[in-house]
Amino acid sequence: MNEANTFITDVFGTDVFNDSVMRHRLPKKVYSALREVIEVGGELSLETADVIAHEMKEWALEKGATHFTHWFQPLTGTTAEKHDSFIGAPLPSGKVLMSLSGRELIKGEPDASSFPSGGLRATFEARGYTIWDCTSPAFVRHDEGGATLCIPTAFCSYTGEALDQKTPLLRSMDAINKEALRLIKLLDKKNTSKKVIPSVGAEQEYFIIDREKYLKRTDLVFTGRTLFGAMPPKGQELDDHYFGTLRPRIASYMKDVNWELWKLGVPAKTQHNEVAPAQHELAPVYEKANVAVDHNQIVMQTLKRVATRHGLRCLLHEKPFAGVNGSGKHNNWSLTTDDGINLLEPGRTPHENTQFLLVLCCILRAVDKHYDLIRESAADIGNEARLGGNEAPPVIISVFLGEQLEDVLDQLISTGSATSSKTGGMLQTGAKSLSDVTKDATDRNRTSPFAFTGNKFEFRMVGSRDSIAGANTVLNTIVAESFRDACDYIESFIDPQLPEVENDKRVADAVHDLIKEYATKHRRIVFNGNGYSKEWEEEAVNRGLRIIPDMVDAIPALTTDKAIKLFREFGVFTKIELESRAEVKYELYSKAVNIEARTMVQMAGKELLPAIMAYCGQLAESANAVRACGIDASVQEEILSELTECLKEANASLKKLDEAIRNAEQVPEGRERAVALRDNVVPAMEALRRPVDKAEGYVDRRSWPVPTYADLVFEV
Repeated sequence: MNEANTFITDVFGTDVFNDSVMRHRLPKKVYSALREVIEVGGELSLETADVIAHEMKEWALEKGATHFTHWFQPLTGTTAEKHDSFIGAPLPSGKVLMSLSGRELIKGEPDASSFPSGGLRATFEARGYTIWDCTSPAFVRHDEGGATLCIPTAFCSYTGEALDQKTPLLRSMDAINKEALRLIKLLDKKNTSKKVIPSVGAEQEYFIIDREKYLKRTDLVFTGRTLFGAMPPKGQELDDHYFGTLRPRIASYMKDVNWELWKLGVPAKTQHNEVAPAQHELAPVYEKANVAVDHNQIVMQTLKRVATRHGLRCLLHEKPFAGVNGSGKHNNWSLTTDDGINLLEPGRTPHENTQFLLVLCCILRAVDKHYDLIRESAADIGNEARLGGNEAPPVIISVFLGEQLEDVLDQLISTGSATSSKTGGMLQTGAKSLSDVTKDATDRNRTSPFAFTGNKFEFRMVGSRDSIAGANTVLNTIVAESFRDACDYIESFIDPQLPEVENDKRVADAVHDLIKEYATKHRRIVFNGNGYSKEWEEEAVNRGLRIIPDMVDAIPALTTDKAIKLFREFGVFTKIELESRAEVKYELYSKAVNIEARTMVQMAGKELLPAIMAYCGQLAESANAVRACGIDASVQEEILSELTECLKEANASLKKLDEAIRNAEQVPEGRERAVALRDNVVPAMEALRRPVDKAEGYVDRRSWPVPTYADLVFEV
């Protein structure tokens, strides 16, 4: 395709079985039945499914597809797929027909025992089902394997438990839709909205390095991050990479990524260089939550696939390089009705917008009450080195509202009502050739984990390679609970025996009182200051906010009585599903740390320490040769002495790490092993890295066996 002569509008969604394709290809009755299920829910008849499957297959064949797959998101953090060709049994003539039945469209059967299940499925209990999510459109993916029809699906066990990221997300979307509709119709009896939809936009950060250099780093290949590496003379301190001009190789790569995504219906919007060298960002337009989750997975896969074609490697790890910023995924979340009303739109005078104030205070209550679940939703081993490191939000959960809304909140708390809203005014640059522009009513705060940014909340803690499904499942559910409790309270003041006008007054008074109550009780979660500061950590403790430092300590939030009650009441998770997910997370943490530790042992023992020893030998030979000439060899001797000390420390640390790994393997699996790895193996890894990184500064670059940080991030 010649992009220079092609409009984006001509190719956008061309590989998607979207609404316009369905409207064109499906019989009117079938299309209406499908739209009914998409909008309202329900089941399709097998006859209707057969028609849809046939037309989907015919469309996919026209796109060159030979196979179809149920595309799902197990608890591995990535996607999974099993490919089946469209061919049926050979005919007597020796020819074959191409087919896709309604049954094959709606249900698949992968091996459930081979995916993480936290004990829900044993090896001998293999049956699981993938179930078509018709609210997320099917698409044809073109890659080196040809063209494949990908059908987005949920993944459940034989006994009905969710084994994936999507099923709980869809349940949570149902929950918040129900409670949000209750709320807005209580406040406005004339409201005509039929649905409230969580809307999400995920900003994706990533690193790009040369693929040949990547393949020379065992740590990058096995773990996705560098486990050793000394900082080069220059890092990100000049801020010259952020928003800088794209390098030609990167610009060419981004162009191809965009066209691939546009064809798949992903509304890729913004791209730019990020703060760290070799770091970049891609951001899409907002979409319905489950579609946004699917599209974010497509984005990550496309970034990696296109990078390979360009001789590059895309690193999605949260902290691939020490000493420079890591990568996150900013999850922008809002609530929008089917008729276009954003429940998080404050308007020009938010102090007069009762609906917005109630929604806002319900969200503050949800975050304050369930901050542990929010923290857990962003818990990932890669995030451990990123969060709280003056480059990403701290591990303390707080909400940034900005000056305008904080002032409104304080008015409500102090006087019981808000009478004014601060405005942004005009920005005057002082240059006659530049127009004066209207300022926003408040600044932004990049140090906040959960920041209000005009008409949405930006949850900035999610890791760059994580699925955003977990975070949005939690946000949807905890806010649904606050909406439900608010509705229950307000409805308790409605008396069917009273005139409508009297009930309207009672509702208005109840809403007013509830806004003040929630604002007062949950004011502690609001913080507009510098989240990176030590003072905030001290103040958070004084406010009674719990600091959850790492993934291992965050996981128990899933199985508290509070969490079990919350998710059970809204049908999002059962107790056994929560317990299984906690086990999966402990297991993933333990396996990841174990792989990293073993990789360090291998790299240090087989690559780095031998290189240091070899260079020590060269220095010794040089010192002897210089000394034999009667010349001072003190420089060689000094460097040799320094390197020898590094070598001794590294060798001792290597032995301790190897011992720590063996000891951890003897600890029972689950939380106990995760704790042992965190407390013993991780410190031993850090102890090994220090002398090796120091030695790198002495060894001749030509003698160092792996590409350095300078090679990786500055030579792309």
